[in-house]
Amino acid sequence: MTGKVHLRVAGSTAFVTFDRPAVRNAMTFSMYDELEAACVAIRSDPAIKVAVFRGSGGEAFVAGTDIQQFLGFETAADGVRYEERIDAVIGAVEALPIPTIAVIEGFAMGGGFALTIACDLRIATPDAKFGYPIARTLGNCLSMANMARLLAHFGPALAKRILLLADSMDAQAACDAHFVLEIVERENIDVRVAELCERLANHAPITMRAAKEAIRRNMVQGIAQARDLIEEVYGSADFRLGVESFLAKKRPAWTGE
Repeated sequence: MTGKVHLRVAGSTAFVTFDRPAVRNAMTFSMYDELEAACVAIRSDPAIKVAVFRGSGGEAFVAGTDIQQFLGFETAADGVRYEERIDAVIGAVEALPIPTIAVIEGFAMGGGFALTIACDLRIATPDAKFGYPIARTLGNCLSMANMARLLAHFGPALAKRILLLADSMDAQAACDAHFVLEIVERENIDVRVAELCERLANHAPITMRAAKEAIRRNMVQGIAQARDLIEEVYGSADFRLGVESFLAKKRPAWTGE
């Protein structure tokens, strides 16, 4: 089951759907490729005014990268290439010149959390949860670009809580932090999405495009280099242990090596 990322255009709105509900829409590398292709298609269509990103099945937005994808990692360089690849895809979503809305039903974890951060606006159902649980699961790390995005939205104190304690954030906490625009019951969410799309489609596109790009540049300006940190993490025995333990449904006994 490789899953799919579907692109559908209705009027002036593009709908991007992560479709692998049996595993909470966990992303395979081919799905990341399809997401990047969807971004290229959206960019090339001047009739599209708004893009909506959503997971299928109602249980999750995206639960992160499928852990099976890491089984072939043998060296630290594999981790560097992975983070560079994911950065390119997340960056493609973030750099879309039109407003983007993430609709979060259930889990948005790991790479799914990164994708919601890359979108401009977020609406969530009451059961939505956000987080980077990597300190207690895989033992991997964030790229500097994704760290910069996290810090821009949450600040250092909350970012440390998310990363060090591996705490997940519920919909209300995310709303209180001004990360989620609104919490909407499931039966009303399609109507609310349509209202937001119509509103955004009627605003000045160049003004919104300039605002998005100005915010993006300020957010990522001066990102530190971190190849050494990524190599240390992905080259560690702990990372391999984390992947094996996750797939075996066991708690990893971290060694610090």
